[in-house]
Amino acid sequence: MTYRECMRRAQKLMKEADLSENAAMLLMMELANKEAHDLYMDYENEMDEALAQEFEEKLQILLTGMPLQHILGYEYFYGYRYIVNEDVLIPRPETEELVANVLAAYDEHFADQKVTCCDIGTGSGAIAITLKKEEDNLQMFASDISEDAIAVAKQNAANNEADVTFLIGDMCEPFIENKIQVDILISNPPYIPNDEVMEHSVKDFEPHVALFGGDDGLKFYRIIFERSQLFLKEKSMLAFEIGYNQKEALMKEAQRYFPNAFIEVLKDMNGKDRMLFIYNNLKHE
Repeated sequence: MTYRECMRRAQKLMKEADLSENAAMLLMMELANKEAHDLYMDYENEMDEALAQEFEEKLQILLTGMPLQHILGYEYFYGYRYIVNEDVLIPRPETEELVANVLAAYDEHFADQKVTCCDIGTGSGAIAITLKKEEDNLQMFASDISEDAIAVAKQNAANNEADVTFLIGDMCEPFIENKIQVDILISNPPYIPNDEVMEHSVKDFEPHVALFGGDDGLKFYRIIFERSQLFLKEKSMLAFEIGYNQKEALMKEAQRYFPNAFIEVLKDMNGKDRMLFIYNNLKHE
């Protein structure tokens, strides 16, 4: 069987299952270790039998709706490779933009200073590990309520040779209990309202504890806004990923807890409101 014949069949099956045909292409690229242009160059060539068999086995799993990242066991984030499984949320491209904006804000407000930074609800550890890899001046802490998630995050830190301290506990509590004072707080908390309809590949394969944020999706933001007052330094910055339609509600909540702070919402590359930044006693131009 040629690559073309194999891909034509796979994409037909994916379409019939109402799943992304592109996922089949990405699966082939990963298993064959080829970039898209290389794969197209080989389209008329016969596939190696072992590769064809492995592709068929994984395609059948893909057709169940399981995310491609779970089948492969990893995802790339900011150029780094992260283990992912059913215990952690798959890192998204939108979150890469959050990391990039945190790094830019660090340069603006803390340039070259050693600062303490925490990532609340770290999951796979992608945010915390990436920030530490990109800016060594950050003393990086990360927390999660899930012991299984922390186990994955620790392995990812080891694989990427990143010095991050991981804490198990509910939201802000590990930092309060350990008397850790932070300059920068980052979180991508669960922000999907409980009654929102989710895609099968997300609802059935990703941890609900990392997805749902109460009736209006804002439950965990309120907890962080309130409890963070106990461990934020006087001059500090908070950065959050948010739902595209939560800007007004979250701005209002943030102003209630941080009445004297400069607060802004940034758009992602698609023009959607996706990041909330709070500058606490920091000059912002």
